Amino acid sequence: MDIEQPPVNYARVTPQAERRGLLIVNTGDGKGKSTAAFGLALRAHGRGKAVKIYQFMKVPTARFGEHRMFEQLGISVEGLGDGFSWKSKDLEHSAQLARDGWQKAKAAILSGDFFLVVLDEITYPLIYGWLSLDDVLATLAARPKGMHVCMTGRRCPPELIELADTVTEMAKIKHAFNAGIPAQRGIED
Repeated sequence: MDIEQPPVNYARVTPQAERRGLLIVNTGDGKGKSTAAFGLALRAHGRGKAVKIYQFMKVPTARFGEHRMFEQLGISVEGLGDGFSWKSKDLEHSAQLARDGWQKAKAAILSGDFFLVVLDEITYPLIYGWLSLDDVLATLAARPKGMHVCMTGRRCPPELIELADTVTEMAKIKHAFNAGIPAQRGIED
């Protein structure tokens, strides 16, 4: 299988702009969006920076591998949802949880108390119309100068991609699930 590679440019680029908080988006149909965001959170925490992770689709009681490790390290992770939307018994309740969760995340972003805020799986409540894209865009634009925000999820709205400083699209080439292999502890959870 041929995978198109971008041209290699070995010229050294010297940054000219001043440092500021970045908006980072991990999107696409491939695996690794949240994992990459969690790696960024670990990197920031390892440098002594304050980190907060909000998971829009996970329940507050979720105990996946990352939750267990983040707890041991002292990194705050907060589940804001009630699980996957296709399993929801009450979509209006799911939407209200997303709206309430966004108010918590918005307050954390605007507080300036954190170096990095991760908004894991936020694209889904945006796609479903549960959150106001205009409010999210305005909040991100109004965040303190040094505040970094990393957002994850498939089908990221183009307006967020336009606002973002760094956008990575995870492309699925192949996935074990499509071959009938179920999710596995320590890999998917």
